[in-house]
Amino acid sequence: MSFGQGGPSWGPEDSRTPDWAALAEASEARGRRRRWLLIGGGVLATAAVAAIVATAVITTSGKGGTAGSDRNASELPAPEDLPPESSAPQPSFSSVAPPPPPDPKDFIADEKKDRAPVTVDAFFPGRRLTMGDRVYAKGATARTTDCAATTQGALGSILAANGCDQVIRATYSRSGVAVTVGVAVFGTEAQAGKAARQASGGLASLSGSGVPTFCRGGSVCRRTANSYGRYAYFTVGGFTSGKNVTTADKNVYAVGDDLTDFTFRQIRHRGEVQASSAAAAPVT
Repeated sequence: MSFGQGGPSWGPEDSRTPDWAALAEASEARGRRRRWLLIGGGVLATAAVAAIVATAVITTSGKGGTAGSDRNASELPAPEDLPPESSAPQPSFSSVAPPPPPDPKDFIADEKKDRAPVTVDAFFPGRRLTMGDRVYAKGATARTTDCAATTQGALGSILAANGCDQVIRATYSRSGVAVTVGVAVFGTEAQAGKAARQASGGLASLSGSGVPTFCRGGSVCRRTANSYGRYAYFTVGGFTSGKNVTTADKNVYAVGDDLTDFTFRQIRHRGEVQASSAAAAPVT
């Protein structure tokens, strides 16, 4: 028997009896080769894993990495690089609420606080009055400290009894209707309110400057009385033709209402202006 690379061959002289010793030796040789191949592959795999792990460690802890506690710690500013504490004073806020703004009515309720000039132009400025789409021409104006001289009937004595200082009058007209409005000035709100409530008789009409005499000689006219602050204001209105006014004459009522509304606004505006000036004044 002889052996080749392909295994044992059998000769005619051995009657095909195998050589067990040779077979065992060949099997052991093949086993050794297999073990060496497995060991060598394991070593190579271990080396590759170790290389990958080492590379990952270097990547996470080196300067070129993007994470890691060493990098974060190295980027924190040193104590001497931190800005020092500011010595500038810090803002402080008062716990006391600011006082409320002054009430405009306070400035027109008493002559001690109402220091704005009392003039015709202060109450009735301009040459005409526009209320919505209605335009009224301003006629004659007058100012007097003789309060009773501006009235008819009992109103004069009522004004005097309550301490009237002066009366300012102005007349406005439109389409044959004329209305005179008068502002009676008192020292206090209480005096003005009492005079308006007690009103009897009425204001005397004021003609002139293109407006003929009206509401005189017994003709029936519309009269009103109101007050705001230390001012009482009155109107008398009717037809310049002398025609008597009835409740059906809505145009006469409309003119009187416009003049009453305008006068109230002027008095209120007087208080608003003085209150605004007081609020803007420096505190001493």
